[in-house]
Amino acid sequence: MSSADKGSSRVEHERRVLREAAGRGRIATFGAWLKLSGPGWLQSAITIGGGSLSNSLYLGVLVGFAFLWVQPVAMILGVAMLAAISYVALSTGERPLKAINEHVSPVLGWSWVLASIAANMVWSMPQYALAAGALQQNLFPGFFGPGFGGTLGAALIVMAVAIGNVMLYNHGGAGVKIFETIIKLLIGSIVLCFVGVVFKLFLGGAVTWPAVGAGLIPDFSLLFEPSDRLAALIERVDPAVRAFWSEFTVAKQRDTMTGAAATAVGINMTFLLPYSMLRKGWNHEFRHLAVFDLATGLVIPFALATGCIVIASASQFHGETERGLVEGVDVERYVESPAYQRLAGRYWTLLDRRIQWEAGESATAGLQAARAELVDLTRARERGEAGAAAVGSALDRVNGLYAGRLERADRVYAATIVDRDSFNLAEALAPLLGEGPSKVIFGFGIVAMALNAATMLMLINGLCLCELLGRPARGKTQLAGSLMPALAVLVLLRWRGAMMWLAVPTSVFCATLLPIAYLAFLLLINQRRLMGDRMPTDPARAIWNVLMAAAVLASGALSVFNLNGKLGAPWGYIIFAVFGLLILVVGRPHLKRARDAE
Repeated sequence: MSSADKGSSRVEHERRVLREAAGRGRIATFGAWLKLSGPGWLQSAITIGGGSLSNSLYLGVLVGFAFLWVQPVAMILGVAMLAAISYVALSTGERPLKAINEHVSPVLGWSWVLASIAANMVWSMPQYALAAGALQQNLFPGFFGPGFGGTLGAALIVMAVAIGNVMLYNHGGAGVKIFETIIKLLIGSIVLCFVGVVFKLFLGGAVTWPAVGAGLIPDFSLLFEPSDRLAALIERVDPAVRAFWSEFTVAKQRDTMTGAAATAVGINMTFLLPYSMLRKGWNHEFRHLAVFDLATGLVIPFALATGCIVIASASQFHGETERGLVEGVDVERYVESPAYQRLAGRYWTLLDRRIQWEAGESATAGLQAARAELVDLTRARERGEAGAAAVGSALDRVNGLYAGRLERADRVYAATIVDRDSFNLAEALAPLLGEGPSKVIFGFGIVAMALNAATMLMLINGLCLCELLGRPARGKTQLAGSLMPALAVLVLLRWRGAMMWLAVPTSVFCATLLPIAYLAFLLLINQRRLMGDRMPTDPARAIWNVLMAAAVLASGALSVFNLNGKLGAPWGYIIFAVFGLLILVVGRPHLKRARDAE
């Protein structure tokens, strides 16, 4: 039997399972949905990655539990749009790119594909770095080592596993089922890791239910003022510089909130969902399953994983000062811990900004030269070309320079709001969980998150390339597209500044496209020329439109806010308006045909 015949037989079996379950009642239907779910879990695999991890950590550091509501709300709005996308794709059976190009605007359709490819390539880089760091520092420090060779080896192992997973999916048939099962197991393990950590925190009294419950109630005042605990620390600094720390903190709280909301649903997720469903052979009979799949495979794991990270971070870091930084970065910890080196670097960068605010950029030239010497010696030590004493001497000089330039209250505040990463969190929780368990739990959870995200980015890119070239989603074209993001690991290791250089233009492009892509599907679900008799009717149609319109407005506001933050006002408004106008002008004939068909 050919692979096409096997696929057809499998889809017919799934349809029969759904019909028979529907005849036996709701419990049987629920069981059938649970058994047949899959694409929603793929969405979860990509969104529970490095971006969600870092933003969740930063939320906890800055505002404690107060922004616990942000990511679930953003996800609910995003899932409303993803459900609508699945409704359109499963009702029509038409590939979304073709539908957008023919019924809305070719500019939007092709930009949607290109933005997804750009996102896949750029956001692959931090996944490999994150996984390699966890393997080096948490799980197998003796095997991989801290130097470049260890990083390369760890990253290549992650890449090999990700490629193997993608090959399973590309094989089709049973390979897809095995792939989806692996993804479900990995996501389940991630959630269990972080739920276990939070459960331990509750038992130890470090977290209470009232505090967590309060964080689920939106508090928009934090968009305009620092949290209470940080405001109290700002009161201790010199009155002349309070405005700097207050404005800096508020801006960071806004950026972190918008970043956390933006990573809930990315533009490449809107590409993956319909194609993964169509590839499985699903049609209009699977629409209710698709919604259930998104709820159980995406919303619940995402909310649990990110919520637990916020809770753990808030319990350990919010309003808590890293004393080892204030009194001078510890030489022994700095020499032995790459995580501590990164923490110290972020702390010094905050102090640089404080000095530059008062005295200009040239005022930190000597400080940055001393830090550059320290970094060079640290890397030389990793290669065996310098000793710990040389690093310690350079570090003492850096510590002395900063202590001489800034009051202690400034250093205390910087050491309180400095961004921590997952490795710092693992260290902070070691007294509660035990040093060994803490490292293993966080190490395994981080590797699973990064591996999932890296795998899904490769998978999406294969689908994108097939659509871009007009080829079927299989074979050599899909494999070539899937391997493209793997090049990111080589770029990351060879050119470490690539991520920073590419992240800004990619973020701008994707932020501009996401609400416009959302608008495209809002238009598609209301077009009788496309939907025919399967267009939703009232009251379902009204509910769809309200939810989708809310998602369009929320993502549009977030997009403009993000663009203005990266490029400066009013460039965000200008870029958004110009691109929207271009889409409208080119797509006018297509939209006119749709209106004429009503």
